[in-house]
Amino acid sequence: MSTATRPVHTAPTFAQSVWLVSNREISARLRSKSFLIATGILLLLSMASVIVGSIASQNTSRTKVAVVGTAISVVEQTEAFDIVEADTVEEAEALVRDGTVDAAVTPSTSADSVLGITVIALDSAPSDVLGTLSVSPELKILEPAEQDGFLAYLVAIGFGIIFLMSATTFGATIAQSVVEEKQTRIVEILMSTISVRALLAGKVLGNSLMAFAQIVAIGLLVSIGLAVTGQRVLLADVGPAIVWFAVFFAFGFVLLAALYAATASMVSRQEDVGSATSPVLFLVMIPYFMVVFFNDNPLVLAIMSYVPFSAPVGMPVRIFLGQAEWWEPVLSLVVLALSTMVVILIGSRIYSNALLRMGARVSLREALHK
Repeated sequence: MSTATRPVHTAPTFAQSVWLVSNREISARLRSKSFLIATGILLLLSMASVIVGSIASQNTSRTKVAVVGTAISVVEQTEAFDIVEADTVEEAEALVRDGTVDAAVTPSTSADSVLGITVIALDSAPSDVLGTLSVSPELKILEPAEQDGFLAYLVAIGFGIIFLMSATTFGATIAQSVVEEKQTRIVEILMSTISVRALLAGKVLGNSLMAFAQIVAIGLLVSIGLAVTGQRVLLADVGPAIVWFAVFFAFGFVLLAALYAATASMVSRQEDVGSATSPVLFLVMIPYFMVVFFNDNPLVLAIMSYVPFSAPVGMPVRIFLGQAEWWEPVLSLVVLALSTMVVILIGSRIYSNALLRMGARVSLREALHK
């Protein structure tokens, strides 16, 4: 008499477990309306900044000057002014007095005039007109600035804001997910099938992929926007920095995600998530405030580019400013990757030791020493 053969259910491997958990995290994010709305807003803000920059660069107002007689040939060569032709010097002066024009340019009556013109203003010397029409000597700059200061400030702030928003958004999601599973005791069911380390790795991988995809989408949208709006020179300058920012963010967020998961595992209530993860939030906010206050300080930026928590912002800014040697991004990335591995090992130990402990908050010493 034969007996029916029962199917043998084998536990999933570590890789399969990580993939299952990461797919679960990705699916949960894609089903979240708040996440989709936040991502859409971030993409719209990125595109809006490109459009506003394009409009501002095209709508720069030019100085309006009245021109009399032969002086028009000198003014036209500059291609820097809006010209209003006047028949006489008196008419040009009247236009200056009533505010129709900022200044007037007339033929000079002095034999010593180099250009043969005279500039007429109302109450003060028009520096922009004089600077444009003056005969300037040959100029030699010993240490030319790589980028416009205001533009460099905007780029630095842009990298800082994107890093801050993405890291805090996905980091908070990881922390809330860990505590929710712990509070509802779902984690006990999960751990009966998969290992604690596979659960941590899946959470970090899934959210890291989503965060990286968001950064890549922003980078592509900004790059396409700059190309379409004719800002190709700016795209050529900022493009390499955007690519490096995406690469550094991929490693930097994994580091932060491991810390968010580890610190969240030390508490059992959603109300305690904020206080538990506040040290990590502080580390995320440091790069933003550093680039706000020290974006024009080469020494501070150089230090930032080798500190793991600020390297994803500091190094791309230095690349955009032309301050980094070709080997520095590689060295900084190696330092960041090694730091990420160390943090993952420490975070994994904390997560494993604290995940099943309910009730009072687990101290860091207890989490590190089982």
